[in-house]
Amino acid sequence: MRVVILGAGGLGSVLGGYLASTGVEVTLVGRPAHVAAIRRDGLRIVGRRGDMRITDNLRAVDRAAAATGSFDYFILGVKGKDTAQALEDAAPLRDAVATALSVQNTVEKDAKLVQWLGRDRVIGASTIEGGTLVQPGLVRNALSTKVTAYFGELDGSTSSRVEAITAAFDTAGLPAEAVDCIEQVEWEKLAQIALAAAWSVTTLGAVPGTSVFEGMEVPEGAAYFVALAKDLLRVYRAKGYEPMNFYAPLSRLKELDALPGPEAIEFIIEQGRTMRERESSGHPSMYEDVLRRRKTEVDFMLAPFLEAADELAIEVPTLRIAYNIIKTVDRFLG
Repeated sequence: MRVVILGAGGLGSVLGGYLASTGVEVTLVGRPAHVAAIRRDGLRIVGRRGDMRITDNLRAVDRAAAATGSFDYFILGVKGKDTAQALEDAAPLRDAVATALSVQNTVEKDAKLVQWLGRDRVIGASTIEGGTLVQPGLVRNALSTKVTAYFGELDGSTSSRVEAITAAFDTAGLPAEAVDCIEQVEWEKLAQIALAAAWSVTTLGAVPGTSVFEGMEVPEGAAYFVALAKDLLRVYRAKGYEPMNFYAPLSRLKELDALPGPEAIEFIIEQGRTMRERESSGHPSMYEDVLRRRKTEVDFMLAPFLEAADELAIEVPTLRIAYNIIKTVDRFLG
């Protein structure tokens, strides 16, 4: 199997590195400094599997046009705001790609790929695997779940190409499932990460170094977390979906949907305490962006829920306030 990953930052490098470690031929397209470090010393991944250095089956280039040969899978991993430019730059790869998929934090990603490549060459995908670029050539993988990746055809079916990429992820230690509801998985993932991102930026932005789980133990923080979750779930359910906790144990949307306010708050406090005692770590990418003074993906992560709420005439006051705060912060970043 040959895979090219466009947007080899933290997540793209983690996925590509693990795939390469099991024999998949991987080409990473990343920033020049990161590419130079990988070419010189290989790709180093630290975190939940210890300290790994991958050199075999791995090639790194700093522009899509330099990715040579044909590829079974094209994985898009750039930030949502960079999609248009990245796909324009990747035009030379169109004829070399059999199947494309995106692991971006947006529900618009599949449509963008369809416009670029055609519907018959695009499948749906979703992952919550954690990846942070620490420095050129070094990425941290501190987060995973029982099932960390899902794949499926856009029409709700499965196929040999879906099964093949699912098996490749499984073999690489990235537990995956082929599903017939990939659109729902993508919306539920967005609800989960939008919740974590919006809450983290608007509560912990002034106290760098504080973990998400510590914040969840504060009663007022837990109450705000629940209010945001209820707004997001109100939209999610109105779209016809039932919470499934695809990314358990991190996902607790099913419980938050079922529990009344006071009980939900106690549930979040306990969840924060449990995860802290397990020494779990990591922050949403939007929070990391704010700390690094980079533009956020707020319009790709929160705006889809606000747009859907407007279309469905649903009130989401807490979510709207969080969006307004982040948009204000975003104005002064990057």
